Parts: sequence; structure tokens; C-alpha cells
Amino acid sequence: MERIVIVAYKPFPGKANDLKNLMYSHWDILNAEDLVTDRKSIICEAEDGTILEVFGWKSKEAIELAHSNKKVQKMWEEYSKVCEYIPLNNVKESDSIFAEFGPL
Repeated sequence: MERIVIVAYKPFPGKANDLKNLMYSHWDILNAEDLVTDRKSIICEAEDGTILEVFGWKSKEAIELAHSNKKVQKMWEEYSKVCEYIPLNNVKESDSIFAEFGPL
């Protein structure tokens, strides 16, 4: 059963553009590995520069498979150089009933 996730990526100082560049290939890599649904990611930016992504894994099993997939691991290694993953409730806009973000 499909799993929709919302991920918040907080760029390290001076790494915002590097993170944005990685975001443009994230879904494509996961899709090439048959781990996500056909629904493209929604990617947006919070006022403080945090990047948010909403996308659908094919299943919980697909999430587990990603953790042993060499291409996904390589991609996640690149992410670890430019950002940290933060809880959604650490994004200021998440306090609002209608959280608004800028498109990326």
C-alpha cells in the first residue's frame, strides 16, 4: 500500500543551491529504482530556506528496500553533505492551519 511522506531538508550554511540541485533528481532516482509511485514530488521552500518534499513510496516494503539499494544510498550520501533532515514540526509554517510555502 502506498505511503505518502513529507520530508523537511534543512540546508547547511552555504549549501542551499547544492540541496536544490539534488532535489531535482531525487524522485527520478527513486523512480528508476521502482520505489515510488508515478505521482511526481511536490517540492517547496519554507521562509527559512528549509526545503520540503511530498512524495509517495510504493509501499512500506519499498521504503525498506531503499535502505539496501546502492543507488539510493549513494544519493542519500550526497544529501548528508548538504543538509540535515528535520522534523516537520520544526518548520515554522507547520504551525498554521494552511501552511504556505514557495514553490521550488
